[in-house]
Amino acid sequence: MASSKEYLQFILEQLSYLEEIRYRAMMGEYIIYYRGKIIGGIYDDRLLVKPTKSAVSYIKTVTYELPYEGAKEMLLVKDVDDKEYLSGLFNVMYDELPAPKPHNKKKSLNNQ
Repeated sequence: MASSKEYLQFILEQLSYLEEIRYRAMMGEYIIYYRGKIIGGIYDDRLLVKPTKSAVSYIKTVTYELPYEGAKEMLLVKDVDDKEYLSGLFNVMYDELPAPKPHNKKKSLNNQ
């Protein structure tokens, strides 16, 4: 089941206290970026975040779920109605998230 654009818009509105929130559509789901780092995503109309130590400490009741078959477990965020809670979660997680990988701009074989 793909995630709805309505749920994406709801989550983006809930994250409106934060700057530099971006998303990318990927195979019917949405990857969420915060200040350039992947923080989680929307999968089957669920907000899932990476299981950082700070996120595990911050979330009141920790529930691990799979975003899709064969993926690593992520944390389900249940309190999506609380803007301040979501902003706090994203902020405590930020420093633990890996830096974005640099993009290789390879030359095409036809352009050499």
